Amino acid sequence: MKLDPTVKKETQYISLWVVIFSLITQSVFLIAGIWDYTVLLGNILSGIAAIGNFLLMGITVQKAVLKEEKEAKSLIKASQKLRTLALLVVAVIGLLLPMVFNIWAVLIPLLFPRIAIALRPLFLKEK
Repeated sequence: MKLDPTVKKETQYISLWVVIFSLITQSVFLIAGIWDYTVLLGNILSGIAAIGNFLLMGITVQKAVLKEEKEAKSLIKASQKLRTLALLVVAVIGLLLPMVFNIWAVLIPLLFPRIAIALRPLFLKEK
């Protein structure tokens, strides 16, 4: 199945904001004097997970619109459970490997897509 242009466009939007917020996060850790490589690695791990989660959600919705309502609901529900589990695994990896990942740098970027979505109306052009 080909990636829908809307899914691609929205994933690019989310990716841009995850990168912007990640740079801000790195800056805050640096200014606070607590930056080290674990902050960078945690941010990268979580940023990739957050973008991947959003992309998979978009692909699932793209597939769901082609199905009957009951089957679509089931697909969306299963996808949400698996994606949530995947994000939980990322958070646990960050927690269990503190010598590799800063836990705060792992957890904070998981919120970036929600923030980007909340900011979206500010950047929509009036029609």
